[in-house]
Amino acid sequence: MPKSAKKRRDKAADFTKSKLKLGKGKQLPSNAIDTSFKARSIVLPSQSIAHEKNDDAPTTKRQLSFDDLVSHTKHYSSSMRKDAIVGFRELLEANWELLDSYFTALINACVRLIGDEDASVRRALLTFFSWLLPRIPQSDIMPHAPLLLLFTTSAQTHIFPEIRIDAIRFLDLFLEHIPRAVTVGWDFNGHGSRVLEGYLGILNAGTKFGEADGPVQATSTASVVLTPASKLVVLHSLSMFLQTCLSNDIGLSTSASHHPPSSLLNTWFLLPSFARPGDYYSFEQIFQTSQSSTYNCCQWRENVDPEDNEDDFPGTFTAAETPILSDDFTLQKLADISDVTGSSEYDAVNDHKAELVARLARTLQSTLIATFLDCAPSVFMPSGNPSETQVQLVLAVGQIARTLYNVVLQASTSSKAKSTASDDLNTFLGYMTPYFPFSLLGTKDVKVEQAFQELNLIFSELTSLLVLTSNAEISRLTSRGKARQVNSLASGNKLYNSLSIQIERVSNYILQLLSGGPISGSQLGRTLTPAAYASLLPVVWALLNNTGSVYQCSTSSAILNAVISHSMKTSSKSALKRLTIEFVARLVLLSTDPRYHGHFQLNNDLTGVAKVHEWVSHLPQPLWEIGASNLPASEIITRFLLRILQQKSQAVHVSTTITALRAKLVPFFTVNHAVRGQLPGPYNKIPIGSPLRRLTLDLAATLLSATDAGIGGELRVAVDLAVVGSEEQEYWVQIQDIAVK
Repeated sequence: MPKSAKKRRDKAADFTKSKLKLGKGKQLPSNAIDTSFKARSIVLPSQSIAHEKNDDAPTTKRQLSFDDLVSHTKHYSSSMRKDAIVGFRELLEANWELLDSYFTALINACVRLIGDEDASVRRALLTFFSWLLPRIPQSDIMPHAPLLLLFTTSAQTHIFPEIRIDAIRFLDLFLEHIPRAVTVGWDFNGHGSRVLEGYLGILNAGTKFGEADGPVQATSTASVVLTPASKLVVLHSLSMFLQTCLSNDIGLSTSASHHPPSSLLNTWFLLPSFARPGDYYSFEQIFQTSQSSTYNCCQWRENVDPEDNEDDFPGTFTAAETPILSDDFTLQKLADISDVTGSSEYDAVNDHKAELVARLARTLQSTLIATFLDCAPSVFMPSGNPSETQVQLVLAVGQIARTLYNVVLQASTSSKAKSTASDDLNTFLGYMTPYFPFSLLGTKDVKVEQAFQELNLIFSELTSLLVLTSNAEISRLTSRGKARQVNSLASGNKLYNSLSIQIERVSNYILQLLSGGPISGSQLGRTLTPAAYASLLPVVWALLNNTGSVYQCSTSSAILNAVISHSMKTSSKSALKRLTIEFVARLVLLSTDPRYHGHFQLNNDLTGVAKVHEWVSHLPQPLWEIGASNLPASEIITRFLLRILQQKSQAVHVSTTITALRAKLVPFFTVNHAVRGQLPGPYNKIPIGSPLRRLTLDLAATLLSATDAGIGGELRVAVDLAVVGSEEQEYWVQIQDIAVK
């Protein structure tokens, strides 16, 4: 057979010269030998002959020293990096003294793993930091805070969403242990501003909140739809961050001012009812106990030794500090004393921060509303069983709204900014109103019940902000003679129309809560905590001080009676007793203060006046029960009774009330026991030298002087027996003589 064409071509190929093509190199012959080679280096630092290993250095169970663990944090294997972190803890648990020498090296090695791409490494580092940071003083961590936050904020903008979420978890840890370092510069250009931009970027809410005009622009490099669990981590952390930022910036709201805290209560809501802030602060001084005073008191002496160094002034005078009082202190500088003390600059900075918070609230509004609408149907289903994640999501949304709008609506910002914030808050509350009061039938989960109770308090507090803001606007228009605009608010403004519905629901909720009754048919009544009671007070005041010109609140009298009844039935041993006494005492004293110009007047409610008489008559009982166990509470009761007796207030200027006070105050000094005879009362347990001892004597003398001579002998005898042989005996004789005269 003839040969095939393929075989003939293959035979001829051995003698055919190949043609060179353009761009192709010359082909090597088939019998060419490849002489190239590759070499790889092996690094064995621990086995180097030049390295002298220290046998005395502490090691782990795997015989790894601290330097070995540091080198393992840079290993390409994720398991090696994870084991290195576990080794750090093992080494420090057995040799804590190593931290004094290697703390800087430890931080430098660990910060690089905050944004590690392996999830197990990040979890191990988070666990290690959770164990390490509580054991280190904050002053030792602060120098390393910039480095920690640099890598954390970098991880917030990582391309992988899971790394961003873990960065938020690291921020939660830093907010707990170094909060000031995390939030510093949040309103300007510091670590706090970059952290806030990271939060908004993860939420796709936009970060251009600092601009005055123009729409919000989203700057997230990768829009990712977060799962409910991931969104909960971000919103909960953002809520903590905002609370820390706004609590550290003193003076941002009207509730934080240049005056020392007078009591446990924050009564910022009373400030608009006074013509000047100084009048409000003077009123609050009534409830400032001797222990809460921040001023230094020096006892007068005729001869003073100059070497005692007791030359401190009882007050602080900013204008008298150096370098203000220098050689060039001229009359012009004295005239511009506000500029010298920096008060104008202080107010300008606070206004700037309040405007930033207002724009931030505007930026986050759509995110908060969308999150609430996504979770509300399943969370508030009457017979449903909501997941804890969704319940906590709704709670985090409410906490963020409360933090932001508390600042915006309390600050002295422009009326336009407050009007915009009020409209936004009204829109937000409009979505919550159909579900209020928040309750769930048949639930036995304590966490869910606590979350619902806090949600109810948040809704009530936000409603009170709207009421207080609208009352201030009505007062402003009325003072300017614009009565027509005030009357037009009721019919033409959606805010006031919807607010009347919210006021009615909040009033019913507060009445049920103060009475101790269940919020829903299947829930048991719960006792209020001090924090919950304090958050209710702005709502109670907003309802009591309602103008009545726009929305009628017929339950103000019922609210007053409920507040007084709740104060009377609260146990004296409860931590809530002092708060209830302080608030009711303020309500009573406001009606007698000439500087007060609010709408609430105790004398206008006859039922309330009778209830106040009953409440005042019961005060000697908690004074006897508390005694020396809680000196500030006893001092507040004594100061209040002394003040209303001196002012001849209608709350006590009744013979029956004074007689009841005089009779009930006897056991406080001396107790007549049926079997054991005469026993010293709680007065004798008050520490010697305490101002409370003389205050109670002043109260007894004032009560005796308020009656006819010869009446009240039991109280006089009881006090005589209590002070006999003590330092206050001479003082008691003197004030009795003054009272008789």
